[in-house]
Amino acid sequence: MRRYVLRRLLVAVPSLLIASLIVFTLPRLIPGDVVQLMLEEKAYGKDLEDLRAKLGLDRPIHVQYVDWLGAIGRGNLGESLWTRQSVLVELTRRLPVTVVLGVMALGVAILVGIPVGVLAAVRQDGVLDFVARSAAILGLSIPAFVMAILVILLPAIWWGWTPRTRFVEFGAAPAAYVLQFVLPAVILGIASAAGIMRLTRGMLLEVLRHDYVRTAWAKGLRERVVVLKHALKNAVIPVVTVLGLQVASITGGAVIIEWIFGIPGMGQFLVDAIVQRDYPVIQGINLVIVVIIVLTNLAVDLVYAVLDPRIRY
Repeated sequence: MRRYVLRRLLVAVPSLLIASLIVFTLPRLIPGDVVQLMLEEKAYGKDLEDLRAKLGLDRPIHVQYVDWLGAIGRGNLGESLWTRQSVLVELTRRLPVTVVLGVMALGVAILVGIPVGVLAAVRQDGVLDFVARSAAILGLSIPAFVMAILVILLPAIWWGWTPRTRFVEFGAAPAAYVLQFVLPAVILGIASAAGIMRLTRGMLLEVLRHDYVRTAWAKGLRERVVVLKHALKNAVIPVVTVLGLQVASITGGAVIIEWIFGIPGMGQFLVDAIVQRDYPVIQGINLVIVVIIVLTNLAVDLVYAVLDPRIRY
């Protein structure tokens, strides 16, 4: 087990280095020049060159990349080109907001997807199974941002009700702080719940056909014991692997959901930075997201090894 963990850690290091190179390069491929935007496209010649040199954008890109990696090694993600504020300080304030939204969305995906998948498998080809599969297809077909817009517009048109748009801090009202995440988290977690439900159903149906499950039935064990104790543990192993991928999906979807609902997390910060071509902010946010995804996949691998003894051996 120790050797397995060490191998996974060693694999994560080059993954982070490659991701850092992509994170650093892609923002610079966005059309538009941040220097021209800062000067409102009215200056040219010497003014542009002076500002570019002041921002450190006149150096070769590989030199900028090496300097950026060195700064990261010292715990410095740089400063915003527009506000000159520390990116790390701003992310420290916004990251907990995105984490709360992501954890709640992942909780919705697990609490809805796995139980519904189990019920659909146990009642195969029944009414519940048909409804669950239809709902899963619908959940996978409608993008989260479309559902979010509909949830905001339709109640406003029909009943004159709109979700809360003013963000409430945790210190001001803890209950209101949590409640304001419920609707965005449900919308963000529906697509993941649909995928988890379909996978849970399919894997459980396969496991229920194994000989050791038939033996459990033949021993006269109750249906709940056979399904939950004997079959579900093996059926849920691939689901755990997919959960790691769902973290990446939820993190990407949070960018748009935060912008739609006015949640001041990393997603809204990233959208503003892309519009302004604020390279240090874009790089810092994407690097944090990459680290979260890599660590999540590492945690999934460790859980996979716990659930499946063959990995340890």
